[in-house]
Amino acid sequence: MPKTLYEKVWAEHVVKSYEDGTSLLYVDRHLVQEVSSPQAFAGLEAAGRMIRRPDAHISVADHAVPTKDRAASLRDGLAARQVERLVQNTLKFGIPYIPMRDRRHGIVHVIGPELGFTLPGAVLVCGDSHTCTHGAFGAIAFGIGASECETVFATQTLRQRKQKTMRILLEGQRPKGVEVKDFILAVISRIGVGGGVGYAVEYAGSAVRALSMEERMTLCNMSIEAGSRIGMVAPDEKTFDYLRGRPLAPAGQEWDAAVEVWRGLASEPDAVFDREVVIDVSTLAPFVSWGTTPEECSPVTSRVPDPSQEPDDGRRRRLQRSLDYMALTPGTLLTDIRIDRVFIGSCTNGRIEDLRRAAAVVDGHRVADHVSAIVVPGSAAVREQAEEEGLDRIFLKAGFEWRSSGCSMCVAMNDDRLSEGERCASTSNRNFEGRQGKGGRTHLMSPPMAAAAAICGRLADVRELSVEAVS
Repeated sequence: MPKTLYEKVWAEHVVKSYEDGTSLLYVDRHLVQEVSSPQAFAGLEAAGRMIRRPDAHISVADHAVPTKDRAASLRDGLAARQVERLVQNTLKFGIPYIPMRDRRHGIVHVIGPELGFTLPGAVLVCGDSHTCTHGAFGAIAFGIGASECETVFATQTLRQRKQKTMRILLEGQRPKGVEVKDFILAVISRIGVGGGVGYAVEYAGSAVRALSMEERMTLCNMSIEAGSRIGMVAPDEKTFDYLRGRPLAPAGQEWDAAVEVWRGLASEPDAVFDREVVIDVSTLAPFVSWGTTPEECSPVTSRVPDPSQEPDDGRRRRLQRSLDYMALTPGTLLTDIRIDRVFIGSCTNGRIEDLRRAAAVVDGHRVADHVSAIVVPGSAAVREQAEEEGLDRIFLKAGFEWRSSGCSMCVAMNDDRLSEGERCASTSNRNFEGRQGKGGRTHLMSPPMAAAAAICGRLADVRELSVEAVS
């Protein structure tokens, strides 16, 4: 039978099939960070086991690390304990560790591709749900729990159930002002936060082929917000150009042999998917979220929805709860919603292209007086490149804070978080209650849209941004 991309990679990694329909999969790569790994290391030590392939793992602290004053913030507290425990465990078990002050440091889902650790056709796991990011390279990549991390450490395998397949076709010409973040928010708005449950998603179509590798990573990154653990894009020449010469990518004859294999990873023309969704991106506008799930988002030209107009009782109650938490009034124009904070960064939108796009909007403007705004590069390499290009100076001149790499305000497990009642325009991936801090209110959007919000002091349509509009 003709195979999809997912089915091809899956078949190459099956070690053993079981009568209950599960399979034992070989795991090529494992990314390790400070939040999910302590229990896994403790389990290894208790059982007297060693790590089967230390070279197949890379560890880095990203969630708990401060981005403003790392030395001061890590003198004590939970963050210090988490990072110190990771350092001790990696030394004990011989796993490569990237320190916070290393030029290779960054968010695990940013540095994996930067280093060439992420490769097409691989099975890659990490104790973080946004591991689906790496599927942009044609890999099966998914998040795992602590016990599964321990299993990968000890055996380099995992027992998994094969997913159904879904193809999301994004077709058409992207309009001005519309970003790939708007693509994925539109997808989630269409199929819901549970629409991808049980499916491995492949993104395809003319609009996907036109995307850069960084944009494809953003697209796959938020597959989990649509309920899918796995989001993939077939590798092509853009993929190979991105990976060529990366420190951990194949080289020489091994590179040529690898590319020859990778070229065959595309879904076959007659492959059958269990579900297909088609979206014409030429009809899209910039999106912003107004509720407490990524599904609760709309074009920025919309108004806050009215729960009383929802015929379904369950959905009406959910909408009302969201609006109560977000302190929003039905019928309010989204562009009339005043904000307090702006966060540009995260594993979704902390790469160099994201910062370039945001800086292009910010250049020549100032952050609104009542707004506090930060830019957090996704890695030390991104920060260094941005500074070489002068992007830091643009942000600083406009009134942004310029930070070091880390997860930062995406997850409120570090020094960067919202206070009770604060409202944030954020380029992160989740707007759940308390995600960015207890009582904090999050509006998801693209980097240019977040930049526009910082300047205007409210949610704003970046397509209409001008000197007059913000004066």
